[in-house]
Amino acid sequence: MEVSLNWLRQYIDTVGLEPEVIGDILTSTGLEVEGMKMVESIPGGLHGLVVGEVVSCGKHENADKLSVTKVDIGQEELLPIVCGAPNVAEGQKVVVATVGTELHPTDGSSPFKIKKGKIRGEVSMGMICAEDEIGLGQGHDGIIVLPEDTKTGSPVRDFYGIETDYVYDIGLTPNRSDGTNHLGVATDLGAALKINHNYEGAINAPNVDAFKVDNNNSAIEVEVRNTEACPRYSGVVIKNLKIAESPDWLKKRLNAIDVRPINNVVDITNFVLHELGQPLHAFDLDEIKGSKIIVQTLPAETKFLALDETERTLRDEDLMICDGDGHPMCIGGVFGGITSGVKDTTTSIFLESAHFDAEWIRRTSMAHNLRTDAAKVFEKGSDPNITVYALKRAALLMQELAGGIVSSEIVDIYPEVRKPVQIKVRYQRVNELIGVEISPSKVHEILEAMAMNILEPNDTDFIVEVPTNKSDVLREIDIIEEVLRIYGFNNVPIPSRISTSLALNTHPDPNQITQKIGDLLAARGFYEMMGLSLSESRYYKDKEDVIPAEELVFINNTSNVHLDIMRPNMVFSGLEAILRNQNRQENDLCLFEFGRTYRKNEDTFEETNHLSIFMTGRRYAESWLTDDKAALSFYTIKAHAKAILDRLGISTYQQASFIDDTIFGYGLHYYRGQKTLVNFGQLDSQLVKSMDVKGPVFYADFNWDNIISSLPKKRIAFKELNKYPTMRRDLALVVDKSVKFSDIAAIATKTGKKLLSDINLFDVYRNDDQLGNDKKSYAVSFLFEDPSRTLKIKEVDKIMDKLIKSCEVQLSAQIRR
Repeated sequence: MEVSLNWLRQYIDTVGLEPEVIGDILTSTGLEVEGMKMVESIPGGLHGLVVGEVVSCGKHENADKLSVTKVDIGQEELLPIVCGAPNVAEGQKVVVATVGTELHPTDGSSPFKIKKGKIRGEVSMGMICAEDEIGLGQGHDGIIVLPEDTKTGSPVRDFYGIETDYVYDIGLTPNRSDGTNHLGVATDLGAALKINHNYEGAINAPNVDAFKVDNNNSAIEVEVRNTEACPRYSGVVIKNLKIAESPDWLKKRLNAIDVRPINNVVDITNFVLHELGQPLHAFDLDEIKGSKIIVQTLPAETKFLALDETERTLRDEDLMICDGDGHPMCIGGVFGGITSGVKDTTTSIFLESAHFDAEWIRRTSMAHNLRTDAAKVFEKGSDPNITVYALKRAALLMQELAGGIVSSEIVDIYPEVRKPVQIKVRYQRVNELIGVEISPSKVHEILEAMAMNILEPNDTDFIVEVPTNKSDVLREIDIIEEVLRIYGFNNVPIPSRISTSLALNTHPDPNQITQKIGDLLAARGFYEMMGLSLSESRYYKDKEDVIPAEELVFINNTSNVHLDIMRPNMVFSGLEAILRNQNRQENDLCLFEFGRTYRKNEDTFEETNHLSIFMTGRRYAESWLTDDKAALSFYTIKAHAKAILDRLGISTYQQASFIDDTIFGYGLHYYRGQKTLVNFGQLDSQLVKSMDVKGPVFYADFNWDNIISSLPKKRIAFKELNKYPTMRRDLALVVDKSVKFSDIAAIATKTGKKLLSDINLFDVYRNDDQLGNDKKSYAVSFLFEDPSRTLKIKEVDKIMDKLIKSCEVQLSAQIRR
């Protein structure tokens, strides 16, 4: 939001403070100044332009349309200037751009500097200027001729009264509905000056006591059919208008904040919007059929031709301002129609000043991508009790600047009057949260400086009445924040000494464990990502088998209506990250994230910590050295999942395959009793395609809370290196296709007991002709060792014989000899 310092000074005396100091004060009150720029009422400020007198003027010998002049600019020597204007003549007072002057043309083309040169053989030491050449207007028929009494050599900027202004770019937060306008900013600035700079002046708000109805013969009937979307609707008829260019002072105010002047009536509505924070809309009275306004929603798919000449398809929740025939004239609070607005031929208007519900406006504004100034004000929560005041302010300006006559009583439909909120505040709580002792009288002074009334004060607390322009100030903590930002964050002392107590974390420390695994994954080629805890409910629409609708945690997100739930799983935020990278030609991705998921469980909410891992693309970078084995597979994600568990010392757990899972196409489930440790595998292809992600995606989801609680109690596990030799045995087993390697490993572990140190599957062979239907061959190695002695061949053979018999009995295995 842009705020003009000269505009602010209409309401408050800044007591000689420099613009930079005022910017610092505004920032300290919570109106963060993100930038400040100097602007002039005309681009370039007419610097370097001087008043000259044409002393002589004659025809150019080599060009019929050029004149050779001598111009006096108040210096010792006359300037020779070649001029192509048809109206240049001896004795004129003119605008002269000297050599080195930078000109800013009206047409918006790039500025250019005047240089010394020759034109058809004649020396030219400057330029006699037309309006459009210096940004004063559109005229190019001839040069500017100034009054005869204009002083020769004087700066042209003084003649035209060029105004220098400073404009603040304020990063207005969504909770500052009171700061959307110059008067609101002036109120905060005045409060800060009064409390911290001994300012005793008052805020000079516009006076509307002169408003009166000139005649009452043009009443417009108004019917509000949706009072939820439009709690208040006010309006008045103004006739006898003369549409014209606005006066300089009004154009200067609008130009300073980058609002393009259009005509006096439209400019007044924009001026009042940025002055008071109340959007207005002027309807051409002749375009209102039936002399009636209807505020309503229309059926979905209704077409509406907007002011930008774009036909928009309406939704059934877009609030429309319609005429008596039900035809839409304006998207309420957002954008006008092409036919009902003010035109050059307009002489009478119906001026609307309404209060629209913030949520309704936000949904419409976002849906149609119409981020207008009016919509931004309504989205933050406009003041419903200012509509009539703004109407009167605008009507008086139209009387003054456009010859308007108020031709009806003010229509004001306000079925449920919003009263100021009353909040109880405790003095002790104010001091506890701010961290400094502020006297009750000081607290009252601060709040009263912001136009808040103090009611029922006593020794411990008081009631404060909050103006309706502060829509987000609803609780005691909000009042304390208001006190602090005017009192000044910088006035809260920073203690020179801080006392604290030592805190010993019980083992294991979750932060250390998280850091350790993050380092492990980074070393294995992964990049950490950070997704939003907010997600979109549309991902789960018609996916009750993924997440039941009743488990979704919905939120009222005023900044982005699409992000309307807390994420119930980690999948979609990860797929969003993959899609963003793929759209930027990054296809080989290894990503991980530590985050939380949120679900609703009847009347409570569950918050769970997770570690999620995503892999897609190739395992290795493309190279002539790599082959098809570079592709990612289920076993790649399995290796990483197992490496994490091994690094944490979690070695005992059960596993199971997924059956009919809606997230995974296939995968494994590691668990301990009722505790899930990790689910991993390849994501369901349809799920991936629904997010427009290309290629298979492998995913691991660790329940980090369960992982932390499953960590071994011992901090360090040490095992001495074995100084005795190991003994290896290989075994080839033909088994049914349904037999898993883990089945063989379980039998081997039970049989080998303490002597079996490692089991490895090093080959899988399938051939129905040689092995039989539904058969496969596992080649497994077994490593035996004893840390206290050298093993004997006979005792290893004995274990292997027992292992073979167990496999034959339990797995119906055939041993390939």
